[in-house]
Amino acid sequence: MAQQSLYRRYRPRRFSELKGQEHVVRALRNAVATHREGQAYLFSGPRGTGKTTSARILAKVLNCENPIDGEPCCECESCKSVEAGTSFDVIELDAASNNKVDDIRELIERVNLGTPGRHKVYILDEVHMLTPGAEAALLKTLEEPPPHVVFVLATTDPQKVRDTIRSRTQHLSFHLLNEKELEDHVRWVAQDAGIDITDDAVEAVVRQGGGSARDTLSALEVVAAGGGVAPEAMPLDEFIESIIEHDPGRALAAVAASAHLGRDARSIAEAVLAHLRDCFLSIMAPELVQLPVHRAEVVSEQAHRLGAAAAVRSMEGIGDILVEMRHAPDPRVLLEVALVKLTSASVGGDVAALIARIERLERQVAQGGGAGANTGAIPRPVPTDPTTGRAVLGGRARQAAAAPAAPAPATPAATAPAVPADPTPAAPVRPAAARPAAEPAAPAPAALTTDLAAAFESVVRPGLKGMTKALFVVAQTKGVRDGALVLAFPSKVHADKAAKYQGDIEKALALAVGSPAKVVIEGDANAAPAESRNGAPEPMDADFDPTEFVEDSSRAVTSNLDRIIGTFPGSNLVTGDN
Repeated sequence: MAQQSLYRRYRPRRFSELKGQEHVVRALRNAVATHREGQAYLFSGPRGTGKTTSARILAKVLNCENPIDGEPCCECESCKSVEAGTSFDVIELDAASNNKVDDIRELIERVNLGTPGRHKVYILDEVHMLTPGAEAALLKTLEEPPPHVVFVLATTDPQKVRDTIRSRTQHLSFHLLNEKELEDHVRWVAQDAGIDITDDAVEAVVRQGGGSARDTLSALEVVAAGGGVAPEAMPLDEFIESIIEHDPGRALAAVAASAHLGRDARSIAEAVLAHLRDCFLSIMAPELVQLPVHRAEVVSEQAHRLGAAAAVRSMEGIGDILVEMRHAPDPRVLLEVALVKLTSASVGGDVAALIARIERLERQVAQGGGAGANTGAIPRPVPTDPTTGRAVLGGRARQAAAAPAAPAPATPAATAPAVPADPTPAAPVRPAAARPAAEPAAPAPAALTTDLAAAFESVVRPGLKGMTKALFVVAQTKGVRDGALVLAFPSKVHADKAAKYQGDIEKALALAVGSPAKVVIEGDANAAPAESRNGAPEPMDADFDPTEFVEDSSRAVTSNLDRIIGTFPGSNLVTGDN
């Protein structure tokens, strides 16, 4: 004989046994105790929060022979028959499978019939699945039911219930349980059922339950069948660390490890999205994070290293692929491509990737590394397991942590003065104390030229789109003149068209260098047509005069008939009219 499930074995029998729904318990107990119960109720909320259970408890107490303070005694024959499902006073109907007009009409016909108890309770589960015709048939009876009839409508989506039905009911909303309530409930059930379970397993069960008491007990039953040990969890921290460290290989290894645990691409994406949400909440509203204390500290540390902007972009990226996965032939490919874009800013050419590069440069400057830090570094090889030859999950991060720290660059004050090669005496240098305080230091022209030109070539030009990209693909950097970057174009006409987008280029260049930037656009009418970067010739942008085109009289134009006669001399051509 099969053993009864835990969520059925430990289903609440009284209002006081409901977990996390004190507002619902208080309203129903007071209504029954003061004999002010309503004729129609609407229970709404997520799955597994006690809607149907509360409806059955209400049906018991309304027909209980010895109710005590709005609670059923659970000892009389009426209470026992309701619990056994054999009571004639309680009728349950699944509106998902009985949603037609005929089903509701049959129910209405039996409403006026008598009942052995004081009340006849109709429980309609998933009432939002009723068809429009069935809802219309239920309206009149729901508005004016017989005095001994009580309707209890349960739904997980109250927005889909017709407003005219909701207005005829007392609406009570159920909500998910918090982490502490579920943890206490799981430990009590495990102790009462004689289940040996570890602390890690309790944490895994609560996390998998997601606030639903029924889902949590179902997860506990699976853990109990496995010996009370927590199942192997997905490496969610690896996904976050890969985004922080900009390591695409680490993210792909985490996807492979999660797939090895039997997770499909959609469930992996949903778990990563939930973890990113916890990181985002850890920054914006830590009190909303529903995690154990030690786990919340880890997530908070990751969140502050990730940053709110990166967390939002990552959530948007994962959310977009969840929508695209509905019609994708291979959802895992979409997930891997999205993770590579999130972990490698150089792959994406959109505005988000440009912003990510700028933020990374700003963090490097704030940490003293300079804007050019790590730009030319050679990536470290991915560590592999010598026994299997496969990449080690998170090996590159551990390798970076074990590597010795790079020596700090010498400051200009500690650098020894260079010996001048010219033996002629240098001009006397004015002491620093004698220099006027208001005298600004002149910027080095060479450094300015390198910054603007490099920023345009490495950041601005790759991020161009549409017509801007088509016009500026042939632009040549000619250095800096009076603090402005000079861009040369093959012709004046081309330069005039590019000047329309000069403001956009200046804004992008200012974001790249971190300060206001100017651009000068010049056109060289005598320059030869330049080749674009992909090898295609420059498009013809110059205006032309149609009157310049003349007929070439040096070439005689002959018809096909003249060619045939010339090929066969002396022949007579016969047409169809002859």
